[in-house]
Amino acid sequence: MKLGAFSISLSVKDLKTSKEFYEKLGFNTYAGSMEQNYLIMKNDNALIGLFQGMFQGNILTFNPGWDENASNLENFDDIRKIQKELKNNGLTLTSEADDKGEGPASLMLTDPDGNVILLDQHR
Repeated sequence: MKLGAFSISLSVKDLKTSKEFYEKLGFNTYAGSMEQNYLIMKNDNALIGLFQGMFQGNILTFNPGWDENASNLENFDDIRKIQKELKNNGLTLTSEADDKGEGPASLMLTDPDGNVILLDQHR
C-alpha cells in the first residue's frame, strides 16, 4: 500500500510563535500563509503543517499521489484502493472517500491510541 507523502499536522495555539520555533529547527515555510491561519513547513524531506484554530489535536497526514515536494508520483495507489484494503484489513474508518468516485478524495481513521490519521489525495 503506497500512502504517499507523510506530514504531521499540528494544531497550534499561536501560529507566529510556532513558525519561529520550527524555523530555529531549520524548517522553512513551504506553503500556506499567516492570513490563512496555516503554514506548511519543510526541512529536507520532513514536513510539518501548523494550523491555528482549524481542528483539535494533531493529525498524521498522508497524501497518496504526491511526494514530499507535492510533485505528482507516476505510480501511486488511489485512495479508493487504499480504502478498500484498509476495510478488508478490518479497520474502521471515521470518514470515507466515495468508492465510486475518482480524483481528489480523503478518508480518516483513528489509531488505537486516539491519533487521527488523514489520507488526503489531491489528484
